Amino acid sequence: MLGKEMIDGCKDKISNAAQIGGIETSTLDNGLGRGVRIAWINTGTGLRYKVVIDRGMDISDTFYNGYSLAWLSHAGTIAADRFSDTGMGWIRNFGGGLLTTCGLSHVGGPEEDEYGDRGLHGRMSNTPAEVVSILQPDPSAGKMEMSITGIIRESQVFGPALELKRTISGRLGHPEINVRDEVINRGNQKVPHMLLYHINFGWPLIDEGSLLLWKGKWHSPTPDSDRKIFKEGGDFKTCKAPMAAHSGTGEDVAFIDIEEHHGIATCGVYNEKLDLALAVIFSKKQLPWLVNWQHWGKNEYVTALEPATNPPIGQKKAREEGSLIFLEPGEVRNYALTIKIMDTDKIEQFINSFK
Repeated sequence: MLGKEMIDGCKDKISNAAQIGGIETSTLDNGLGRGVRIAWINTGTGLRYKVVIDRGMDISDTFYNGYSLAWLSHAGTIAADRFSDTGMGWIRNFGGGLLTTCGLSHVGGPEEDEYGDRGLHGRMSNTPAEVVSILQPDPSAGKMEMSITGIIRESQVFGPALELKRTISGRLGHPEINVRDEVINRGNQKVPHMLLYHINFGWPLIDEGSLLLWKGKWHSPTPDSDRKIFKEGGDFKTCKAPMAAHSGTGEDVAFIDIEEHHGIATCGVYNEKLDLALAVIFSKKQLPWLVNWQHWGKNEYVTALEPATNPPIGQKKAREEGSLIFLEPGEVRNYALTIKIMDTDKIEQFINSFK
């Protein structure tokens, strides 16, 4: 792994910035992902990840020093289905990955009301992006920043016209991913808006005994059963071994009113065996909720930490309880999210902050 100090000392010693890191675009040519545009981003620190341009610029495979951080479904990277936004169609096309974006107008299960029909988790992750810029690092000029920016449109004639401008950026020598999103209502009517960042962690980062790090008041909407993880007095922050009860649709979830410090909320994961900790950092004002999904199925072993504007309750319930966000024509909402590998000498302090 190259540290920041070593990368800062590369001046006059390299011919091509790709020797250290940067952004490489390509197109997959096989299987369910054939024809899908991607961008590999290498931070030069051991952190390397794949942006799936044709899936809303979500993030799929992610590695740190050879260890996988993300959970990938059986399908893996798969082509977008622009008309998967009915019923449970979204789940057939869910490749997992480090980040899957839910929204922009609906987060939650399938539903129907006088305002229309909505499928699971909306259209965002099944919409290709229009890439508008790629900025490569230039260490010889002292420029370590790199970024890729794209526009994703969720629109229809006579209907809502939401647009998301997404920038994923980093800096050589820094093991972190920065996601900056700008959502704008391009239409001429007030429209609903919901957004959830489905951040999915898998083995080996997530293993029996790995710790989930978050603080806040929580509740779980799922009924008691042998699948239940979130119980008062229970240890739901230590990752379980694979559970037979979580085969098939077995799962549990908690909706968390996450604590913040000076407006910033932080959650994360720690694997003692790997001496590896990861933080997810975001604005509580922008994203007031955190969702923790746990699905300890055999050969389908995953947990997710999901910053969100709303829990995944859907437009209908959010409208009824008065928590649904509406964007006026031309109105803009900004969101910022950072996924960061913690320095080894700061891991203990990081973990203790959640006690």
